[in-house]
Amino acid sequence: MKIVQFLPELNEGGVERGTMELSRELVKLGHESIVISAGGNLVEQIENDGGKHIFLDVCSKNILTAPFRILKLRRVLKELNPDVLHARSRVPAWLVYFSNKKLHFPFVTTVHGFNSVSFYSKIMSKGDKVICVSGAIKGYIQKHYQTEEDKISIIPRGIDLAKFNPNNIDEIFIKHFREEYTLQGKYIVTSVGRITQLKDLETFISAIALLKKKYTHIIGLIVGGVREDKKAYFESLNTLVKELNLEKNIIFTGSQNKVAEIYALSDVVVSSSKKPESFGRSVAEALAMNTPVVATNHGGVLDIIRENENGYFYPAGESEKLAECIEQGRSLEFDGYSYISQYFSLEQMVDKTLKVYKL
Repeated sequence: MKIVQFLPELNEGGVERGTMELSRELVKLGHESIVISAGGNLVEQIENDGGKHIFLDVCSKNILTAPFRILKLRRVLKELNPDVLHARSRVPAWLVYFSNKKLHFPFVTTVHGFNSVSFYSKIMSKGDKVICVSGAIKGYIQKHYQTEEDKISIIPRGIDLAKFNPNNIDEIFIKHFREEYTLQGKYIVTSVGRITQLKDLETFISAIALLKKKYTHIIGLIVGGVREDKKAYFESLNTLVKELNLEKNIIFTGSQNKVAEIYALSDVVVSSSKKPESFGRSVAEALAMNTPVVATNHGGVLDIIRENENGYFYPAGESEKLAECIEQGRSLEFDGYSYISQYFSLEQMVDKTLKVYKL
């Protein structure tokens, strides 16, 4: 098959990673994979993995330039003559929708998030087939857009089980990381993700303060970068750390490449998002490393965590309940790698996506 995926840009992010991974796996299976975007730092990886990238502005929301871009895209699609068009974001989906009106190639969309309810967002429910990354997303689009049941497939984002495998971890990195941050013998509770207000790190920090009363050796590890527009929020978190006398208990590590190893060295991972996550990739990745997860009780994580088996849920913003769940979670033992392999593997995601393409 010749498959064309569309997204605005190819920089870091969950959608971008998913597009790159699917492209790589399609090539391995003998399919022709093409990605159309406005470019980004993952283009080289797409091409190194055997895919093809075409630079087109499917990113700009400028309506005045849209007709020109639609015509240009239509010419590209006629030349490519693909088997499937797969749009992963709203602007590309609109451009593909209009470009494809006279071409009639099979059109698939993936709804990755809880987009604002609007005519603009409705395009993601207009595919011949619609992929939702979780049951929560399926319910959301059915509620707001009355999307037909027979058009929808739930396909969770796949976890790369070669990378997130307890048997493949870099022990030297873990040793050096523990030494760098003085983590030997510590009770490590970790939050992974870019530092934004939506992550509700105030509640995470407050929970660590509560646990410190009983576990003086506890460390709250916050792993993630800080964008320029989030620096004020980051400073407010540092202020909170000082107010709670947690300077020795909260560590901001910045962005890290060896995320699997950080999950592996953690006693508990926390996903404290205020807003429902569409899926919860970090939750699934941590479970694959056999690390229990505590998460807010909404969104796509409801499909992933099995309470009392591999993690717990708590109400958003409730630091006392979060602290209680972290303490309970520490004692959980389970085979997370096998569980994620069975339900949330990259291989399964690819298989299910190909079935949608062939419908």
